Amino acid sequence: MVRVTTPPPPTRRTALRSGAALAAGTLTAGCSAAGAAAHHVTPPSPPKSPAPASVSASAPAAAPAPAPRHFPAQPAEITTGPRTHPHVALTFHGQGDPAIANSLLGEAERAGAKVTVLAVGTWLDEHPAVARRILDGGHDLGNHTLRHVDINAMTEADADAEIRGCAERLTRLTGSIGTWFRPSRTPRASPLVARLARRAGYPHVLSYDVDSLDFTSPGAPAVTRNVMDRVRAGSIVSLHFGYPDTVAAFPALLHELDRRGLRAVTTTELLS
Repeated sequence: MVRVTTPPPPTRRTALRSGAALAAGTLTAGCSAAGAAAHHVTPPSPPKSPAPASVSASAPAAAPAPAPRHFPAQPAEITTGPRTHPHVALTFHGQGDPAIANSLLGEAERAGAKVTVLAVGTWLDEHPAVARRILDGGHDLGNHTLRHVDINAMTEADADAEIRGCAERLTRLTGSIGTWFRPSRTPRASPLVARLARRAGYPHVLSYDVDSLDFTSPGAPAVTRNVMDRVRAGSIVSLHFGYPDTVAAFPALLHELDRRGLRAVTTTELLS
């Protein structure tokens, strides 16, 4: 496992750079919008990256990642955080070209923002270094199932394998099953999936109250507008790695949140 060095945090807020130059990345799969009945088609996966170089035996071992936490004041399925602080959680469905993911993480860090990444297990198989990159940047890392399929439509055994398969990969790479579980291809978990997630060690299912609809490729201005028209203190926002509109919209989105006095924090911090 390779430790990827994160740029040091800025001493003052810097101007946000345009993300439009990053828009040439490979498209990735996304989840359905809240309330939508149909699921969109998964775009082709990017080429598999070369295997990372071996870490020197003298390198210090990375600390285990945080484990899931139980928040007694929160329901089993969380859609929003407390409205009492000017904080929001930007949550990314983790899949696709890791170069684009790294660029978005770096953009957030330069703006003093932290995000939550719900990783797909097969993505971690192809790009294992990205797990530590997320954690080293101070972001939350969680479970978004093994293969990103319609988990609510699966049998109990298959759904359990999807949750535990991703949890096993996170444990192998980080020492933890991740801080959150989010079901794939749906904004809400069925009672069966929620029960399986609890049995696997996740006290809560993480949903959201603001959907950017970035996976529909509506254009960067529309992505920003979809978020800013609904976001408020305590909101949990759904975004995706890899879509060009998300990449292009991200600097403006961070700027608009800052202009409204809303700070992007990890979901753990939002609820703490």
